[in-house]
Amino acid sequence: MTELVAPPQPLPLVPEAIQPRAGIVGWIASTDHKRIALMTVGVSLVCFVIFGCMALLMRSQLARPAQHLVSNQVYNELFTFHGSGMIVLFLTPLAVAFGVYLVPLQVGAPMIAAARTCLFSFWLYVSGAIVLLLSLATSRPADAGWYAYTPLSDSRYSPGTGTDLWLLGMIMAVSAMMIMSGCVVWTALRLRAPGVTLTRMPVFTWSEVVTCMMSVASFPALVAAMGMIAVGRVDPNIFSHDTWDLAYQFVFWFYGHPVVYVMFFPFVGCVATVLAAFSRKKYFGYHFTIVALLAFAAGSMVVFGHHLFTTGQSTNPYFSLTSIMLAVPAGVEYFGFIATLMGGKITIRTPMLFALAFIPQFLIGGLTGIMLATPVLDYEFHGSYFVVAHFHYTLFAGSLFGAMAGIYYWFPKATGVVLDEKLGKLNFWILLIGTNATFGPMFVQGFDGLPRRVASYSSNLGVDGFTLASSIGAGIIALGVGVFLFNVAKSLVVRVPAGVDPWGLGQGLEWVTASPPPLFNFDELHPIPRVKSYAPLLDLRQEVEDAQVGEAVAQVDGVGGGALPAGGAGP
Repeated sequence: MTELVAPPQPLPLVPEAIQPRAGIVGWIASTDHKRIALMTVGVSLVCFVIFGCMALLMRSQLARPAQHLVSNQVYNELFTFHGSGMIVLFLTPLAVAFGVYLVPLQVGAPMIAAARTCLFSFWLYVSGAIVLLLSLATSRPADAGWYAYTPLSDSRYSPGTGTDLWLLGMIMAVSAMMIMSGCVVWTALRLRAPGVTLTRMPVFTWSEVVTCMMSVASFPALVAAMGMIAVGRVDPNIFSHDTWDLAYQFVFWFYGHPVVYVMFFPFVGCVATVLAAFSRKKYFGYHFTIVALLAFAAGSMVVFGHHLFTTGQSTNPYFSLTSIMLAVPAGVEYFGFIATLMGGKITIRTPMLFALAFIPQFLIGGLTGIMLATPVLDYEFHGSYFVVAHFHYTLFAGSLFGAMAGIYYWFPKATGVVLDEKLGKLNFWILLIGTNATFGPMFVQGFDGLPRRVASYSSNLGVDGFTLASSIGAGIIALGVGVFLFNVAKSLVVRVPAGVDPWGLGQGLEWVTASPPPLFNFDELHPIPRVKSYAPLLDLRQEVEDAQVGEAVAQVDGVGGGALPAGGAGP
């Protein structure tokens, strides 16, 4: 790649280069954003396995009607921890960690802004995860649902320290992500290399910027909501009036809906990056997509009321209109996906498979979201498995597939080794089958009236076959996750070197530097090239190709010119 990075821009001023400290201490005390991000990803994946096992237990309980594998109380605890854990401890940290690792590299920064603060936020996140999980060791773990509606979550109906620990863990973990998000935004806005203007930042970086701005703006609402519950646990009489219960729901959902966008915006950026790279062209409609992301982020802050349609206290026409209007920026993003593929020289590799599957699966989640944004339909489906299917198609069939596209694409850059391609494609097909087998039947279950959050159901509903299919699908998903983890472990042991850009298709500055990058990201061997657009490496490749073509044409013209009569064009 050295021939593609000249002439370089002057490197930003950095402290004198030093070798990173080796060993465990070197990792846990490192202010290197790459190590912080990888540790965050590692912890989030551990949480994914823990809370995924809880989902398997729930699906085992629901495989057949009137089963008693677990009690109602245990089932309530399982869906409380599964929901809160997947959102607060897995998908949100994974989304932010992608930005912590990649944003400094993509904007040419030597490090992340406020590196010590970023390290502190990681350990706050880990501490929050530990505290939240400690609730499971108490005599009465939290069981009021991840939304913790009052009065179910006050001390009368959820006595003991279990809910207290859950509240504290939620506050710590969410605060950590809020702080970490601030570091990412600061880096993108203030530490860009020469030539990297705002309109030359890659689509992925923009997706992280708007994600982290939403985190900073909306996450304090959850801290406030958890504080309201904490006060109510001291004096339960506070929530003896419907006004307080409703106030809690408004505050909670001011966090609860924007966090959905926090959990998929970065993976929209992953998909856009992978589609452009494996189509060998620039992402189509860059400027329109950036505007759409910003509009989406702004709109996400004013649609939370559609979760309250059935309370009778929501301004339904307003929240319905604003919710449905989000289809406009979403449509712009989808147009960009499809237009990028059109006319491209497409290469099918594992990241591309996950990116392509993201498009229709996430579309299912989005379109059913529009249905639920219509009050008359929401009255019918509220509290049913139709809602469960909707948000799992958004956050699992959508976000997780986008995350897998990003993991497979950038894994060589982060580790210096490549993942096994055959195992990767096997991983994709297993997850694709398992995901749709699990969540597709839930739409039918919702239509037939199966309520969510119940540990048992009657065979009279006629959904036995669909619930069994969902449970079998969950087992297939578990198999797919196992294949992925085996692929990671195998690749780290066998260690096939990746090189600077194993795909030969990278477009961002992260593919200029070594794999894994040095301590301060760029050095004399891997300088920052001239940046003229949001795809600087693609620009450089085009310049090299144009120069080679120009030389070839000049040589042909020289040979042909000598064979022709002077002043003539030949017979």
